[in-house]
This record gives sequence, structure tokens and C-alpha cells, in this order.
Amino acid sequence: MNSFYKAAQKNYKPFLMLCYDLLMLTAAFLLAMTIRFNGAGKVSEPAMALCLAMTLISSSFIFLRLGLYRTVIRYMGQQAIVAVLQGVTASAVVLAVASYLTYAGVPRSVPVIYWCFALITVGGSRWLVRIYYQMALEIHKTRVAIYGAGTAGLQLYKGLVHGEMYKTVAFFDDNASKQNTLIDGVLVYSPANILDVIAERDISEILLAMPGVPKRRRREITRSLRERGIVVKVIPGMEELVDSAGRVSDVAQIYENILGRAPVEPQKELVSASITGKVVMVTGAGGSIGSELCRQIIQWEATKLIMLESSEFSLYQIERELQQQQQDEGLQVEVTALLGDVRNRQRMGEIIHSFGVQTIYHAAAYKHVPLVEQNVVVGAENNVLGTLSVLEAAEACGVEQFVLVSTDKAVRPTNVMGATKRLAELICQDFGRRFGRTRVCMVRFGNVLGSSGSVIPLFTDQINAGGPVTVTHPKVTRFFMTIPEAAQLVLQAGSMGRKGEVFVLDMGEPVRILDIARRLIQIMGHTVRDEANPDGDIEIQISGLRPGEKLYEELLLGDAVAGTDHPMIMRAEEERLPSDQLQSCMAELKQACARQDCVAVHRLLIQAVKDYTPKQELVDTVWTQLSEANASGIAASQGVSEGAEVRQLPIASGSRRSQRITGEVPEV
Repeated sequence: MNSFYKAAQKNYKPFLMLCYDLLMLTAAFLLAMTIRFNGAGKVSEPAMALCLAMTLISSSFIFLRLGLYRTVIRYMGQQAIVAVLQGVTASAVVLAVASYLTYAGVPRSVPVIYWCFALITVGGSRWLVRIYYQMALEIHKTRVAIYGAGTAGLQLYKGLVHGEMYKTVAFFDDNASKQNTLIDGVLVYSPANILDVIAERDISEILLAMPGVPKRRRREITRSLRERGIVVKVIPGMEELVDSAGRVSDVAQIYENILGRAPVEPQKELVSASITGKVVMVTGAGGSIGSELCRQIIQWEATKLIMLESSEFSLYQIERELQQQQQDEGLQVEVTALLGDVRNRQRMGEIIHSFGVQTIYHAAAYKHVPLVEQNVVVGAENNVLGTLSVLEAAEACGVEQFVLVSTDKAVRPTNVMGATKRLAELICQDFGRRFGRTRVCMVRFGNVLGSSGSVIPLFTDQINAGGPVTVTHPKVTRFFMTIPEAAQLVLQAGSMGRKGEVFVLDMGEPVRILDIARRLIQIMGHTVRDEANPDGDIEIQISGLRPGEKLYEELLLGDAVAGTDHPMIMRAEEERLPSDQLQSCMAELKQACARQDCVAVHRLLIQAVKDYTPKQELVDTVWTQLSEANASGIAASQGVSEGAEVRQLPIASGSRRSQRITGEVPEV
């Protein structure tokens, strides 16, 4: 019964269309007979009725065979029009044959008149529906221009015609032979008049469709347009998308409309103050933010760029990419790639001193919430003690500027990752207040489109695999920014920071993750499968909130916010921890990490970060496994005596389980 209901639900639209077509064919036959005989009296004769019935039944099979009901009307093209023409013609032929077989006596002119009326009613109705649907969409579409009137631009234009987001109202092209020509009624303009055309045609965005042009030329065009305040999106070629050769960051640029605002453009004087002519070091240089910082730093003519990364493969990748970028753009920045761990204080000091580092962008951190939740000690070591290590080395060596890359998850954290990042911020605030040699500041932003672990690459992979797309909760919202925006914010904050301030970007309104999933499915050419559309392509499943995850994120702890030299960047003065209390906490944290005591580490995070409210007990994987092993009697196999000392083995924050074991907890 259930399968019958689903089948009926799936096929009701084609059935209704078939009924409509049969009704129109009947009307066409009656009109043809009325015109021929100046009246419809003869239609009631049995032979004539049988002739009509045979025509309608045969026409049904013909229309189904030609696929008239598999075509989505709003996407109807030339092939569908040909199918309608073939179907109506075949129906008229069937009418003539049926008249002969039933001796109905239908005049020879009737099938011709019938053919004309059937073509108008069957084909014309479909065409009117298509025009109406497109006109309804036009009202809500964003008006855009395509830069590039070649093959890629034409492919993009055809793709946008049937889309629901963009309407192409102009083309731009550097080739003079293409200028002042028409592409499907859309005029190709010269880029020299781009500002006038944008104002005249009310264009919101420029889509750069020139995948065959060298990257250097594309960057020049993009930079030139953005310097004039124009929103530009770089579109990869169709071959790149089909072959999945486009980088995630390229694909993310297509989805910048997710932001709900125009990308924030950098101010040259703010960026150059901390980079141009300086020796700059980036920690975590192989990560999403760290690698983008490196790409932009070499464009701002730093004297030397030091890239520090613990992952050999990630460091190799970014070093090779920068070599190619310098070759393409004619840059002459000395780039040094170094393997190292930010927790190694001696290594940090040697690097900073030997290279004479003047500016440090500290992007090295573990950021994946569930993973850090399951690896508490390592997360605290890397995110907290690693930051302390680099800061101590920077102050000792007289570094001019230190910028910490932070996250919105540090605001009233509910997870270990957010708590460690907030504690790292407190360290930076303390150094900024106590020492004067190094100017210290922090940059806090939300989710970054296209970064590793963000929703765009995850959803893209899930959609390419056929779904389902997993969303943790229907009400989850996040702030979003692009990777270039995030890197530019970090670079600009470096010149404005003085004594431990926090800088945040005005990121507009938060976006629902569920809306992003729906929009991304549509952008990639699929439909959402849900109760309203059971025949859709990709299903969205609600998987439940992950450990430590919040429904929404915040960027500020308090209301003490002031403006800066950049209209879209704010400076916040937030509550600080007394120096003696912080130093005592750091000493205890080092000891707790050294003995791998995750309960002590967790307790220290709760004590130091005032607004840290864990959503659950500790789930550190190794600590839980060790606890279970002791609970199951491993300690007994090591020789538990009748009078053995009873020790409390911490299982989770706020809970302990009594176990009879001798000696210390086994080393792991």
C-alpha cells in the first residue's frame, strides 16, 4: 500500500499533464470539425466518436514514447519542442488513419486543421508556462555581468539562464573584436567603461570567467576591479568542475553569496605597515589560514617570509605553491620553510633570533572541536603552551609585532577547543600589558568558507557522493567569511594592535547551516529530497549536535567595543586575568600536561576561563580507555594484595571511581 502511494505521488504530475493534453487534443478535433462543417453535429456519430477515441489512445502512447512528460517544462529546450512537433504530427496522422479504418468520413482537411490547433494548445501551453516561470524568477535574481565573452563565459551564461540566483545583463571582454557584439541578446562591453555600465545596468557583481587566462592576469583583473569597490567572483572552468580539479578555495568563491554581504576589502596602508620590508614568520603555515597568510604576505613585499609547520607534507605543498606564485607574478621574496613544533621553546627562540623576525602571525592550533574534545592534553599543549612558547621567544628576541589567530568559539566556550583558545587569548592579553618590546593583539573571526573542516568542503564531498548531507541541528547558525577576508583581517590587525586588544570583523548576520546545505545542493545542479519533494536528488539528514558544539556562536564577550581605522573592523577591550593567577595556572598546566593528567588540565581550563561551561563530562579517548582498563581489573593482574591502597581514579570532570590498585597509574 505504501509503495502504491509513493508511486502515485511520484507520477501524479505526468498524469495530470497527459489528461490536459488529451483534453486539448479533443478540443482541437472539435474545433477542426466545427470550422470544416460550420457546426459540430457530426461529432456525435458513433463512428466519429470511435475515431476520436482511437486517436486519443494512440496519441497517449506516442506522447509517452517521445518523453513529453519526462521534460521539466521550465528547462524545456529545442529538443522538447521537436518532440512536441513530432507528437502532434503523429497524432494528426493517426486521426487520418483512424478515420479511414472506422469509416467516420472525416474530411481530409480536418487532420491539417487539427494539427494546427493541437500544436498551439499542446506546445504553446508549455512555452507559456516556461516564459511565466522565467519571468517570475527574473524579479528575484541578482543582476550580474560576466567578464570574459569566450567559451567559458558562454557556458556560464547558459548555466545561469536556468538558475534561480543570477541574471546576466552584460558581458565584458578585453578582445576588441568581441566588443559591441551580442550574445543571445546581451551586449559585450569594453572594460574601459565598466563603472558606467555597472551604474547604468544596476549590476551587483562581476563573475570572472577566464580559466584559460594565466593566473597572473586574472589576479590583476580581480585586484583592479576590487580596488574600485566592485564585488568580483572568480569562476573555474567547466572542465575543472567536471574533473574535480578546481581547488576548494576556488569553489568557495562561487558561493560567496552565502555571506549575505559584500567581501570586506583591505586597506593597503594597514597591511603594509606590518609586512612591507619586514622579516615575517607564520606558524601553522600549512593550514587553511596560515597558507593564505603566506600567499598574501609575499604579495606585500616582505623582505623574508619564514614558514613554520609541523606537517612535512603541508609545508612541502605551500612552499611549492609559493615558488610557482612568485614565478607567475614576478615576485622576489625570500621564502624559508622550516619544520618545527611551536611547543618547543628552544627551537622557537633559535628561529626568531637567527632570522631576525620582526612580525609573527601565530596560526598554529588544533581547531576541530570533536577531535580536541577527545584529546584534551594534546589540545591544551598545542593551543595554550604552544602560544606561550612562541610569545616568550618573541618577547625575549625583541619581535615588533605578534598577532594571534583566534576563533569565535573562544567566546563563552562550551568545548575544550574554545577554552584553550580563550586561555591563549588571556596569555596574549597579559603579555601585551606587562611587556613593551612586542606589540601583541588577537584577531577573532567565525567560520571560514573553504577551510579544512568547514562545511563547504564537507557538504561538497557528500553531494558528489550522492548524499545524504548531514546537518547537526536545523537551528545551528554560524558567522562566515572567506579565506582571503580572514587573512586580510589578520594582516591589517597587526598594524593596529598595541597591548593585547581583540579585533573582530563586522561579519553581517549569522547564516543557518541548513540554508547553506540547501543552497549548495541547488548550486551544484541537484534538488533537495524532502517531504515536499520526495523525488529530489539529495537528502538532508539531521545528525545531532557533536560533543561541545553550540547552536550559535558569538564574537564578543562584552560591550566595550570601539571603531578602528578600518570601517568594518572593531576593537574590543575584554576582561583580563591577573598576572600572578595566570602564571600560577601556566605552571600547573605544564605539570599536568607533562604527566598526561587530563582531569587536572580540564579543571585548570574551567578555573582560568571564567565563562567556560562544558556541555558534557570529559571524553578524552586515551584517559577513558585507561580508566576502563583499570576498572576491568588490569591493575589486579599486576598483583593486588589484600591490604592494597585504595586510590581514586578520575574518570571525568566532577566524577571519580574508586579502584583498588597498587602503585601509580600505568604510563601510556
